[in-house]
Amino acid sequence: MKIYEVDVAVIGGGSAGLAAAIVVKKADLNVIILERDKELGGITLQCIHNGFGLHEFKEELTGPEYIQRFIDQAKELEIPYKLDTMVIEFTPDKIIYAVNNREGLIEIKARAIILAMGCRERTRGAINIPGFRSAGIYTAGQAQRFVNIEGYLPGRTFVILGSGDIGMIMARRLTWEGCQVKAVVEIQPYVSGLIRNQVQCLDDYGIPLITSYTVTKIHGKDRVKGVTISKVDRNFDRVIGSEKFIECDTLLLSVGLIPENELTRDAGAHISEMGGPIVDNNLETTVEGVFACGNVLQVHDLVDLVTAEAKRAGFNAVEYVKERYRKKIEKKEIIKCVAGENVNYVKPDFINKSDLSKDIIFTFRVKQPDRRIQIQFKDGKNKVIYKRKKLYVIPSEMIELKLNLTEQQIDSDCNSLEIEVIPRPEVLIEED
Repeated sequence: MKIYEVDVAVIGGGSAGLAAAIVVKKADLNVIILERDKELGGITLQCIHNGFGLHEFKEELTGPEYIQRFIDQAKELEIPYKLDTMVIEFTPDKIIYAVNNREGLIEIKARAIILAMGCRERTRGAINIPGFRSAGIYTAGQAQRFVNIEGYLPGRTFVILGSGDIGMIMARRLTWEGCQVKAVVEIQPYVSGLIRNQVQCLDDYGIPLITSYTVTKIHGKDRVKGVTISKVDRNFDRVIGSEKFIECDTLLLSVGLIPENELTRDAGAHISEMGGPIVDNNLETTVEGVFACGNVLQVHDLVDLVTAEAKRAGFNAVEYVKERYRKKIEKKEIIKCVAGENVNYVKPDFINKSDLSKDIIFTFRVKQPDRRIQIQFKDGKNKVIYKRKKLYVIPSEMIELKLNLTEQQIDSDCNSLEIEVIPRPEVLIEED
């Protein structure tokens, strides 16, 4: 078995892995990228629509244009990478075992590991739609690859379940190819993706968006012949008598993404309720020296935010190898971050009190859309230490805030920090 030794190993060669590896290489550390696909770039390669790079490069690019800049930079820096290489395990001692068809089983001994494996789509099995196992049922990402990479049309008449960004983008893409998208069906009473995608992909092309409905039956034994959709109540239970039949030959599923965390879990890292690893303010998991970034940590709505987070993970891995590897810092005191009213989750999950003098980036999503709200941070004694007004919030847009808790005068004995999104006080007064 061939053995490699590196300072930092990056698992995943997509937008997060490349950005993190570039930061590590520029810090004069040895780094290697392990990618299971046949080429670098990840899912961004099949996202041929524009809208990428506005934050990172201050210009609008397509997905392939955006990721190619990082691929070119990685090659210029001569960052070694292994393609068609599947990581099958890594240990708390930061030893990675991987396999490919050229070297067989290989071992990589690293001083730090950056997890950048991305996420996967929820399938039909995750939502239990009744019907036969007929042809013509795909996830939106599968259809995107067929059309944009392989050059195949998966069908002619479509119903798309779920108004996630990929689903709405594929509704427009298939319309461009001459297909008919009968409807985008969404179980929530609001769109699940970005508002700009609703406008540019559905409204501009007259594609119906049917909210508070879901697919309750798939018709057709050999090939999809249509679907039955039904209205749902506030508890997402089917409303009897609301059934509608829509004829189609293909059903696309855009019903959410799941972080790829089997490796992380097997290594002993703690996983949050949202599926990503629990991390501190340095993006370090509960396994020392293992960092996480990108969609393996939390599902992002913009790839530019993935890149920014990956750069932070790369920087923190460098700091770990150069400083903490020789002089380990004991993490005795922490502040737990808690999702409060109308907050779905918060990253980081906890903050090291030894890092309170640093700027800390908080990211979170709301549970429900709301307007004229106030974001506020409360310490364990229910004292508000930070507040900020915002015009509106929606679950599809991740909120990012940078705070220095020392400047916010947080108490030294604080052990929890609650983040909540509430109606503005003046709005409540007006309503009274």
